[in-house]
Amino acid sequence: MTDLIISTLTQGFIYALLSYGVFITYKILDFPDLTVDGSFPLGAAVTAVLLTRGVHPYLTLPIALAVGALAGLVTGLIHVRGHVRDLLAGIITMTALFSVNLQIAGSNLTVERKVDTIFNLPFLSGISLLYRKLIVSFVLALLCKLILDAYFRTKNGLLLRAVGDNSTLVTSLAKDMGSVKILGLVLSNALVALAGCVVCHEQRSFSATMGTGQVVFGLATVIIGSTLFKKLGFVKGTTAAAVGSILYKICIQCAISLGLPANFLKLITAVLFLLILLAGNLRKGEKSRA
Repeated sequence: MTDLIISTLTQGFIYALLSYGVFITYKILDFPDLTVDGSFPLGAAVTAVLLTRGVHPYLTLPIALAVGALAGLVTGLIHVRGHVRDLLAGIITMTALFSVNLQIAGSNLTVERKVDTIFNLPFLSGISLLYRKLIVSFVLALLCKLILDAYFRTKNGLLLRAVGDNSTLVTSLAKDMGSVKILGLVLSNALVALAGCVVCHEQRSFSATMGTGQVVFGLATVIIGSTLFKKLGFVKGTTAAAVGSILYKICIQCAISLGLPANFLKLITAVLFLLILLAGNLRKGEKSRA
């Protein structure tokens, strides 16, 4: 039972990185970015190839960030400079990335057990693998959260937050709203690709279909977190997204523990997301009647 709890928490922390990315596009930019379903496996594909070629495990982290940022940049340029609708821009990049990922790592790629990952380096050798995964994933999730929180307090971070809330204000400050949007998409997909990178380290494998439904997962976690902490203004959005990720993974694990087959995982994800949306709409309806 303890192992199951630790494993679930580890997954929650890892996927919190993805939730941070979706938080930026969904809550801050108000941008329905489907690039996530392509940039997540992109980070995993690049990581799997690098690990099999002997690259130091920790070097794969900044490289995954860079390729994810590039994916976000492409979506941003298509939308802002190409004047393509936000939803279509994400679909175009996501579709292209599917072929890119196949070209990089094929349909599947497994990392051998003898290859070191970020979870089994020498300075962590005195701790069991299960706890190593928990510690490393927690540190990464916390570090990214602190960096994001610090960034959102800077001038550029405040401009990024203003794009979704009050785009007129950004224009009145003589700032290019399109460039700020592109920056947000770059940051978002960099974090999503980092999540894919860490998942590859944790599972020691890449699959071309591993990105399917990740945007739904990210949206669900952000909505769960924002709904839970809506009345607590002091709770930061990144914290809410991380908590939402953990709670969502707990729900999925409970469903599997009840005997539901793994083939129903995506169905469970979709149903949970629908229930979350319905609950949110019901709460809004009650407030409007009051």
